Order: sequence, then C-alpha cells, then structure tokens
Amino acid sequence: MNRPPSPLRVASGLVLAVVAALPAACGTPAATTATANDGARFNQALHDRLPQTVRDRGVLRVGTDASYAPMSSFGPDGRTIIGVEPDLGVEIGRVLGVRLQFVNADFVKLLPDVAGGGLDLAMSAMTDTPERAKTADFVDYFSAGTSIVVQHGNPAGVTDIKDLCGKVVAVEQGTTQVDLLARAQKNCGDPIIMKTYTTNSDALVELRTGRAVAVLNDLPPAVFLVNDPRTKSHYQLASTTQYEPGLYGIVVAKGQPGLRDAVQGAFEELLRGGVYRDVLARWNVSDGSVHRISVNLGR
Repeated sequence: MNRPPSPLRVASGLVLAVVAALPAACGTPAATTATANDGARFNQALHDRLPQTVRDRGVLRVGTDASYAPMSSFGPDGRTIIGVEPDLGVEIGRVLGVRLQFVNADFVKLLPDVAGGGLDLAMSAMTDTPERAKTADFVDYFSAGTSIVVQHGNPAGVTDIKDLCGKVVAVEQGTTQVDLLARAQKNCGDPIIMKTYTTNSDALVELRTGRAVAVLNDLPPAVFLVNDPRTKSHYQLASTTQYEPGLYGIVVAKGQPGLRDAVQGAFEELLRGGVYRDVLARWNVSDGSVHRISVNLGR
C-alpha cells in the first residue's frame, strides 16, 4: 500500500479534490487538471446499473489511505489526492457519468466504512483475500506482491524475509504484510518483532530513524520510495523478490451487485479502450497490469 515518508496530512475523513496527474520522473507527480480522453466514454447501460441514490447524487464516495504513492498520496499542495487510483477513478467516473470523490481514511476503517454505508467504495491498494471477501466484494484491477524496504546501505544485511527473524520490522496495521510476517514467524528461531502503525508513513519513519530494520511494502510503493529524489537517499530494496503476489480490488459492499457490476463494467471499458494501460504507464506501474477485470478472485 503505499507513499512519501513524510506527507502533508489533513484530518481523516476530509473530502479532498482529485485530479489526474503526471509523474515527474519518480519524484512528486505534477498535478494537472484531467483532460478529455477519447478512450473513456459515457456508457448509459452501466450508469443505469448504479443505485438510484448514487445517480441522484452524481457522486461515488471513495475511501483511500492517501499515504501510498504512487497508488494514492497527497500532492504538493498537501490536500489533493493524486496517483494511480485517483486517475483511474477519474476515468471510471467518465464511463459511469458520475464523479468519484476520494476521501482520506485510515486503512483499517475502509472495509467497515464501506459495509456500513459511510463510503460507496474503497480503492486503496487493498489486496483481495478470502478473509476480506467475507465482508465485501472486490473488483480486481491490479497485481502486486510484497517487497522488503531497508535503510540505504542495508546496514542490517537483510536480503530475505528469513533475515528478519529476531529483528524489529515496521508495517501498517491491517495490511496483508501483517499476515505475511505472522506466517514467516513459523520459520524463525528468534521471533520477528513486528510493530504496527496507523499509516505506512509512520512505519517508514521508524525505518528511517533506525528503530526498525525493515518495512514491508507492496512492490510499486517500494520502487517509488527507492527512486523518488526525496526518499531514495533513505531507502533501498533488500532484494528484487516479491512475496505472495495478489490482486488489488475496489471494495464494494455485499448486497450492492448493481454497483459492483457497474464498476467492473467501467473498468472493462477502460481496459478495452487502452485507458487503463495509459494510466498505469503514466505512473510507471505497467508491470502490475491485469488482462481481465475479475470479481473476488483473491487467493
């Protein structure tokens, strides 16, 4: 899930503006107003699948933990959410004829907020897993595994997950990385000392200041960190290995099949028209592309 180590923050739950953005190399993306894309066209049939309340409101409320660049993070103004997910959201909105309004929220609150109706969707580099799929549907749109991020120079000599045994590792709470470390404990003599934090940014502070030897991030955010001019002097990848690759999914409440199918259909339109490919290329994450948009395909 993933982001710059010290993003400007706003209060959780504040509705934020979303714009399409272009990355400046691997540094802070330059926010620009989204321009018309001939590949993303309004689809009346998909619009009609949306719940009546959404059609009347003209807005889908989308929760995201905006601390996971390049997927979702705060832009230079400290308020605007930019990244792969907001840009895909702009295009989905064009197809469905509504606006996707991204809201910053704690990652662990996204599933319950969608289930409770406080959010229509969540789009936050959330891996589709059987456990999560018990409480929500997932429209799967991206693939990524976990990477180990260490301090620049790798002073602890970490090259594999087994090297974390007996050491302090920082992760964001509620993520699949927590589960991965729990499974890795079975192969340790000295247990991994896992410390969890509300945001990935908080976990990265622990690594940067030497209070942890590693942070586990999905590959796209990890690669972003080690190439971003603001952070590359602090971090590097322990190796090129990806652990337990999985599918990211947009979270939709159970009992909302019309909304789920509309979102899936919109994504399929973006995939067919090349818009999906273009957005991923814009953010240098094309390796995570999928060839079909599935529902609840997580393992």
